[in-house]
Amino acid sequence: MKKSLLALAVLAASGAAMAQSSVTMFGVVDVGVGHVSASNKVSGVTQSGNSSSRLGFRGVEDLGGGLKAGFWLEGAISPDTGTGAGANNAGPGFAFARRSTVSLAGNFGEVRLGRELAAGYDKPSSYDPFGQVGLAAFQGFSIVRISNGVSYRTAPNLGGFFATVHYGFGENAGNNSAGRYIGLAGGYENGPLSVTLAADQIKAGSVNNGYATTVYADDLKTWSLGASYDLGIVKPSFIYHNEKSGGVKQDNFMLAATAPLGPGKLVASWAHYKTKGIDAKSNGLAVGYVYDLSKRTVVYGTYAHMSNKNNAARNLNGVSGSFNTNVTVAPGKNVNGYQVGIRHNF
Repeated sequence: MKKSLLALAVLAASGAAMAQSSVTMFGVVDVGVGHVSASNKVSGVTQSGNSSSRLGFRGVEDLGGGLKAGFWLEGAISPDTGTGAGANNAGPGFAFARRSTVSLAGNFGEVRLGRELAAGYDKPSSYDPFGQVGLAAFQGFSIVRISNGVSYRTAPNLGGFFATVHYGFGENAGNNSAGRYIGLAGGYENGPLSVTLAADQIKAGSVNNGYATTVYADDLKTWSLGASYDLGIVKPSFIYHNEKSGGVKQDNFMLAATAPLGPGKLVASWAHYKTKGIDAKSNGLAVGYVYDLSKRTVVYGTYAHMSNKNNAARNLNGVSGSFNTNVTVAPGKNVNGYQVGIRHNF
């Protein structure tokens, strides 16, 4: 009898401990077929046309008193080839290159340490209705993810207001400020309205994210403004993004809309890219439809067109990664492409 009571007590204690923590495996598999034509043409199987294919693990532990500890490990996958290429990881091996953080959260907000989306990219990029993936994605952002970082996010109960502060250590031997990152973002999101203002900077130097090294000859400075308003029958959105490095300045903006249509949604965008100093202008036009087969599975189709003027030779987004080959774009020439696919979340 005593042994039975002891066993029940152990099971009860174990159940209580397990109830206070959880670990979840999650992912996305997105594969399709597509075609892109410019100076040359390519057709084939594409991947991540509607959402970035990935595999990840996340967990949270309730520490009591409103305090929680968590982790997030997430890596890219290329299901068309079965490799772990993506998010700066060249592959073929798998790496947690999309996000690898540990965090502490409470009524004060959340502190994260590790690799994650840059503060100047995270929220501003969300106003792209194509989700920053596929041939139609807005291409304005150069800074996407930051390694060796520490970030703070405000608590989600500030009457709709939010803010993020993000710092990435340069970790260059002999000059720790070289390659250093700092980013700020803030805004308001409540009901149908969402507005975000953000800025970030990478100091000149080498930035090694563990998979590839990028060398910045000059400081790279950016700022962004994004907004959306859900009218019910349509949700218009807007992104303006400005970048400056050395004597080169880029002005990029996007006007877009999302509208529910049947069991899915219709998405469309128009983007303008201008590089000052080299007389290069491009205009992107895209339309797509996402059809919901279930809560986790969709089929989609996207058409995208890029018109280039003068010295501009901008391609559609992600062509080399989607097709494992590239399309040559001559200065002043246009590019056309489409893709259809299936995305499944788990």
